[in-house]
Amino acid sequence: MIRYSGIKIETCENVYEPAEDTFLLADNLEIREGDRVLEIGTGTGLVAIKASLSSQVTATDINPHAIECARRNAELNRAEIRFLEGDLFEPVEGEKFDLILFNTPYLPVSEEDAGGEIIDAAWDGGPDGRRVIDRFLNGLKEHLNPGGRVQMVQSSLSDTEKTLKRLEGLGFDARVAASERYFFEEIVLITARDKI
Repeated sequence: MIRYSGIKIETCENVYEPAEDTFLLADNLEIREGDRVLEIGTGTGLVAIKASLSSQVTATDINPHAIECARRNAELNRAEIRFLEGDLFEPVEGEKFDLILFNTPYLPVSEEDAGGEIIDAAWDGGPDGRRVIDRFLNGLKEHLNPGGRVQMVQSSLSDTEKTLKRLEGLGFDARVAASERYFFEEIVLITARDKI
């Protein structure tokens, strides 16, 4: 059992456990009262549960074990969250949100090193670490309300500057809002607002 800011989280087999990147996002959430929030890649549900304290939250994950784990943790914490299984924006096709949260799979993983297990989807970013990040950015605008925001976590190993430039090219004001340095990488939280 993990305890974080009054939230109790049970970890589950085949589900990414909350780690430094999870807490970087959870510690720096920029949620406004009443926001309609989407969290992609919810894992154990910790970030979605914290976000649900002041907003309406939909949480998705490609991993069915994560959806079940997050649902149990939401019940444990009496949090009302809509959980949907699927890849990126597929489960919320046609819907728009005020804030989108995503702790992206950002680690560069070669095709030879790819494990092929469902839990690997939590960190496997493909050979350059950007396979999922770029797909996420491609669908972002069509799922944000005007003036909407995004908070996403990634590693310096997957080219933070490239993400910032892509966001700016899509019409966002984007910045690194928080970061933590580790032995071989810097984990960053990027916050971006649609300039409308």
